[in-house]
Amino acid sequence: MRLCGIDEAGRGPLAGPLVMAGVILHNPIDGLNDSKKLSEKKREALFELVLANSDSVIVRFSSEQIDALGLSKCLKMGLEEILKTLSADDYLFDGNAKFGVSGLRTLIKADALIPEVSAASILAKVTRDREMVQLDDLYPHYKFAEHKGYGTAIHIEAIRQYGLCEIHRKSFKLKALQPALF
Repeated sequence: MRLCGIDEAGRGPLAGPLVMAGVILHNPIDGLNDSKKLSEKKREALFELVLANSDSVIVRFSSEQIDALGLSKCLKMGLEEILKTLSADDYLFDGNAKFGVSGLRTLIKADALIPEVSAASILAKVTRDREMVQLDDLYPHYKFAEHKGYGTAIHIEAIRQYGLCEIHRKSFKLKALQPALF
């Protein structure tokens, strides 16, 4: 039975893309786990192993697409693209929501439990992190290489000082930046 594991990276950041990946492994790979539980060095090494030992697809949505379509619509479109691109007997998406897509199962913590989903987690996170490091060169004031676009104190302070840049998700409202209502 061919299982396609699916995961995403970048659902919650204030800037940068949403990246989704689908993976059908051909061979077992030692060391797979939820990408967030692995060091950057380990993720980078596993990234190449996953690509060499799988059928895979990586789907990316820009911050502009997220603002225009909404996060849920992007997730739905990404899932549909993965199901259309990779032929499997079973599709398993990490989490508990299908975003209106039929023909797949969900499982909370699948990225830590199921090798195919762990592999998808790694492809999505490494792809997104690499892009955020590249974007750091274009927008050095924001220090994207450090926080990858997440709402850290450093990032929020940079937004206060410099405003939003092209890759920020303008549709995301951050309480820390809203005026206090007294």
